[in-house]
Amino acid sequence: MNQTRTFLILAWLMVATLLWMEWNRDKDAAPDAAASSEQAQERGNAVPGSDAGTGTGTAAVPTAPDLPAAAESARPAVPGMQAPAAAGDQSVTVTTDVLRLTLSRGNVVDAALLGYPQTRDEDSPPVKLLDTDPARYYAAQSGWVSQADPAPDHESGFTPEGAERAYRLTEGGDAVSVPFVWRGADGLTIRRTITVRRGSYAIDVQDTVVNEGASPWQGFVYRQLMRVPPQVNRGMTNPESFSFSGATWYSGDEGYGRRTFADFADDGPLNLQARESWIAILQHHFFTAWIPEPDAATTISLHVDGPRHLIREVGPGVNVAPGQQASTAARLWVGPKLVQQIQAQDVRGLDRAVDYSRFSLFAFLGEWLFWLLDKLHDLFKNWGWSIVGLVLLVKLAMYPLSAAQYKSMARMRKFQPRIAQLKERYGDDRQKFQMAMMELYKKEKINPVGGCLPILLQMPIFFALYWVLLESVELRHAPWMLWIQDLTARDPWFILPVINIAVMWATQKLSPMTGMDPMQQRMMQLMPVVFGAVMIFFPAGLVLYWVTNGALGLAQQWWFIRKYSEPAAKSA
Repeated sequence: MNQTRTFLILAWLMVATLLWMEWNRDKDAAPDAAASSEQAQERGNAVPGSDAGTGTGTAAVPTAPDLPAAAESARPAVPGMQAPAAAGDQSVTVTTDVLRLTLSRGNVVDAALLGYPQTRDEDSPPVKLLDTDPARYYAAQSGWVSQADPAPDHESGFTPEGAERAYRLTEGGDAVSVPFVWRGADGLTIRRTITVRRGSYAIDVQDTVVNEGASPWQGFVYRQLMRVPPQVNRGMTNPESFSFSGATWYSGDEGYGRRTFADFADDGPLNLQARESWIAILQHHFFTAWIPEPDAATTISLHVDGPRHLIREVGPGVNVAPGQQASTAARLWVGPKLVQQIQAQDVRGLDRAVDYSRFSLFAFLGEWLFWLLDKLHDLFKNWGWSIVGLVLLVKLAMYPLSAAQYKSMARMRKFQPRIAQLKERYGDDRQKFQMAMMELYKKEKINPVGGCLPILLQMPIFFALYWVLLESVELRHAPWMLWIQDLTARDPWFILPVINIAVMWATQKLSPMTGMDPMQQRMMQLMPVVFGAVMIFFPAGLVLYWVTNGALGLAQQWWFIRKYSEPAAKSA
């Protein structure tokens, strides 16, 4: 088995892997609403509370509210719910340098990311993550439940404190705070303060329970993310369809978990007791997440109700004695998957929201590749040239292995006449030919697969970078030069894939095909076209990586052949 045949096998394995990824992505498409509804009815939505904070006990959690034809959701049936629905206009708008939010009933109901247009068009509206439209329903909600006493849920109760309905971050200001209040029976008051900071996508939500009554009060805070799964146009030409879409969560004890919308019901119920936790809903380039305090004990669960898919955390619970107060806080992330800002939150495991792959090896390599790309971007100020720089660094790191590879190739080229003579001698007796060829390799100390290690090492890097380029919002709409104005989208003129075909064809001409039958040779000759056709649909940044790698490899191979070439061995 020579190196060319090994490369042929690896190439076809690579194509098979890409096809498997394509099939698996289609399999994870959004589920049918009717089927999801049946699963939801079988499971129900009741979830126990958890021991936490200053009190213990359990409380019934409100079910996900129905979504009628109107944009207004039905009020969930919660034991002990007595607070009247808010009257009049309760909406509040908050505008910072990066966010435009609409708040209602103490919750963020609409979020526009001002620095991220939906398309590259000049008049493109900003990306929206939360939406009250029933067809695109997406909500981040928080409320309280209590077994025997009234408590504000996420649909009613909290009202703006004061007459201000429009808040804007001042030129010299660092933050904007919006106060809400809920007043219950027997002197119970819950004050909610929502704070948005300059340049930040993390929204602080703090609740303070004040008990001025004569009896103790016990309640549990719940926070949840609910969404109608987005309808993504599936296909190799749409980069968004390659990205994970669904819910993720993290527990200090259990680690990272994730579930696509399609698998919410099929993979069974989730009822996870957790600390150092967070919950999130991910999509291509953006996500929302609830991040409670690190020491808060929570219960994480998943639910399906008709078309809506929900991930919820319950807790911590509080016991507030008469004349006392207690507070609990959380952060709501509504924004892009910016690695540096996510790391700045100092939340254990939150960097997994940048979901480079479900496979640990690719996820690990992806984190390091992005770190290296980010450092190169600091130098070049261009993500395209950073990718080129990454190839150069990888090539330098693999230089010793590449030298060994080309020495092996040169030795094999030296013995091509001998191998051709063996093939002529044994004719169609493939078994004897293979035995004679292996005997020659053994006698001359030739390792026919010794030059394949650089190729094997390139495959994980290639696939890891594939996920990095798909997932990294930093590269979204990032230009390289000339016709490449978005490295995360396919090459609009297919120039890079064509160059890739030419580079692979030229590389193939320098590679020996001795020992291969005509069918194998024809398959090998077809590989540049196959790879070129597949890469038409890849992000331009990934094809740029592969073209640069191939071009440098071609130049390196030509140089090493000249350097290590030996006179051909004479026929025996």
